[in-house]
Parts: sequence; C-alpha cells; structure tokens
Amino acid sequence: MTSLSIVIPMRNEAENAGPLLREIAQTCGVLRDYEIIVVDDGSTDGTGAAVLSLRAEIPQLRLLSHPCSAGQSAAVHSGVLAARAAFVCTLDGDGQNPPAELPKLWEPLMADETGALGLVAGQRVKRQDTAWKRFGSWLANGIRAWMLSDGTRDTGCGLKGFRRDAFLALPYFDHMHRYLPALFRRDGWRIELVDVAHRGRMAGRSNYSNLQRALVGLHDLVGVAWLIKRRKKARATESDGA
Repeated sequence: MTSLSIVIPMRNEAENAGPLLREIAQTCGVLRDYEIIVVDDGSTDGTGAAVLSLRAEIPQLRLLSHPCSAGQSAAVHSGVLAARAAFVCTLDGDGQNPPAELPKLWEPLMADETGALGLVAGQRVKRQDTAWKRFGSWLANGIRAWMLSDGTRDTGCGLKGFRRDAFLALPYFDHMHRYLPALFRRDGWRIELVDVAHRGRMAGRSNYSNLQRALVGLHDLVGVAWLIKRRKKARATESDGA
C-alpha cells in the first residue's frame, strides 16, 4: 500500500521539473512506498515531456495533465483525487519550497494516533522573494488572519501535508489552497504549523502577480468567512437496534 502521495502542481516549469523531482525522490527515499504526482496545468513549454523523461529514473513518478490551465487549486485537487495514499503532501513546482522540508509534514501525520490531526501547514521563514511580493503577502495574510482567525501567519506556503479523506471532504472552490487551515478547522480537524525554509526560484518566472492575487483574494475571503459562519457542527451516533 502506498504510504504517501506527493502532489506538485506545475505550469510552465520545464526547467525546474528535473532538479525538483530528483530532490523529492531523494528526500522520500526513506519511505517504504510513495508516489510523486505532477499535475501539468496546461503548460505550453514542454513541462509534461520533461516530467515523462524522468520516469525511468524515478519509477514512482506519475503525470496528470489539464488540457488548459485551470489554476493551482484545481491542479492540487486533481492530484489528490488521483492519489493512492491516505496522506498527501504538496509543494510548489517552482523549486522555492525545499523538498528537504517534507518530513516535517508527513512525520506528524503518520505518528498521530488520535486520528484528530488533519493538516500540517508550513510557514515560510526568511522568504527569498522580492520586497514587493513579500509586502503583498504580508498585507493579504494580515487581512485574512483578522477575518478568519485561522491561527497561521502564512497560508500561501505550498508545503502542506494532510489526510486525503479530510481534504476531499472540504468544499471545493478556486483558490481554496490558500485557506486550508481555516477550512480544516471549520471541519473540526486539529492542525499543526511548522516553520519551513524558502529559497529563490530555480528558473523561469512566477505565473501570478500581487495584483492578480488581490483581485480574487477579497472575494474568496468573504466566501470562506461565510462558509465558516454557516458550518453547523454535530456528531452523529449509531444505534445498534437493540
């Protein structure tokens, strides 16, 4: 049985695919059985071909493809749907999330004997981004934390680990990947936050800008706040018929 699924959304990351996937395979070598699922989100630069060229070298590698770009949340969702393991870890496809940090995510999940831990979320320290990008993230995270009280300072970090069944039970919408701590708490799961390293982009350029994030962020934030407010928690008990 597969012990862990690693899901990586990629869009136009042909130059980064090889180095990143080799690092992931090296980090996951301590596991008994794992898989690496790359979701090519409508790339036009040969990302899919670059991934497939590594299949002989990394037999745990799987490739899913969207015919056109559907966004990061859709790519993550496709990967989790296809995952064969009970636990899933995600990271960005640009190489800025060091694969060496992945054990910080899977180890608490696999060690949890209570069944209450649903999510382990990374929080970036010493971010290797431009000052403008850091400012945009700081502002967005501040507004989000004020509105949602989700207990984390950085929901934009791609390094996350979670129970597959818990993730698939969440309400799905575009950009949901940025609100996982709030959504998991909404469903009654315990979450853990871990500090993780961050590094500069290996190659290429970002597919998203601060302006793009801001335009969709406020709309999504109001929607998530509504979802949390409307959630009614109840625990069902089963009768034995006696």
